[in-house]
Amino acid sequence: MAAKDERGRAGERRAARHLEQAGWRVLDRNWRCPQGEVDIVATSADALVVVEVKTRRSDAFGHPLEAVDERKRHRLWQLAFAWMAAHPDLVQGRRLRLDVIAITGDDPGTATLEHVQDLR
Repeated sequence: MAAKDERGRAGERRAARHLEQAGWRVLDRNWRCPQGEVDIVATSADALVVVEVKTRRSDAFGHPLEAVDERKRHRLWQLAFAWMAAHPDLVQGRRLRLDVIAITGDDPGTATLEHVQDLR
């Protein structure tokens, strides 16, 4: 696996731990469908949350959150609806929300973590 891919996987593991420590329940990780991949699907209180994780060594080429532009948000919504259609038993009337977790630093395990909730 390429170093970039391993960094991304390490960031996703860190993000999942962050959510679980906050009391969230992680339902799925790295779910794939023909339209793409969802990094994390979790529940938080009454919400079903699709979480995009962006991991970067630094912000030299822009902050990780900048990678989630309008086109990416649109795609994430499509993926969220595809996940819901594939898992109707886990939806249970929860409202759907998109979050982004940005991890910036040399070591994803100790890097700065920012969690932006309810991305619009």
